[in-house]
Amino acid sequence: MAEQGSKARRPRIDGLHNRALIVDAALRHFTEQGINASLEGIAKEAGVGPATLYRHFPTREALLADALYVRGEELLAGVTEIERSADPDCALQRWMRVMEDYLSLFQGLPDPVIRALPEQDSPLSAPCQRLIDVTDRLLKHAQRSGSARPEVQADGLFLSVLCLAWAKATGAADNATLETLRTMTAVGYLDQVRATGQ
Repeated sequence: MAEQGSKARRPRIDGLHNRALIVDAALRHFTEQGINASLEGIAKEAGVGPATLYRHFPTREALLADALYVRGEELLAGVTEIERSADPDCALQRWMRVMEDYLSLFQGLPDPVIRALPEQDSPLSAPCQRLIDVTDRLLKHAQRSGSARPEVQADGLFLSVLCLAWAKATGAADNATLETLRTMTAVGYLDQVRATGQ
């Protein structure tokens, strides 16, 4: 019986190992070549055939979502510290920058994220919702403190940051312009009285 159980577990262990190899290779290719990196090249580096890659990840978006999850863990590791900040406004601004970095991880990333937003069944919906949920917690904290306007919503802030990431990724804005856009976004969600210093 033990031998049969071992044989039953082997395909699953091998499958998990292959999946990890694919994601690891995808991270390197997406980082170096952007989101349109060759899937065949990723499979080759992972040491698996294209059929194995597509069995685990039927679409490019599915592979991208897993790669985002792995790489995003590094960026999201500091969320707890941000949420403990004594200044809710500062915490929200720090988080907005973390989101911008997250959405700029791979060249071209904002485009599939934009396409995924209206599609509830997209593999990229979960990573997006994860960001929106954290944004919502930090925004509500800032609203309770009176530093953020009550009508502002988390999904609106997420879209604002996504636009910033798109401008950065496409080269539509230089560093100075990006900084201006960040300031304009912050002024947009800050309470008007606090923003004007009255």
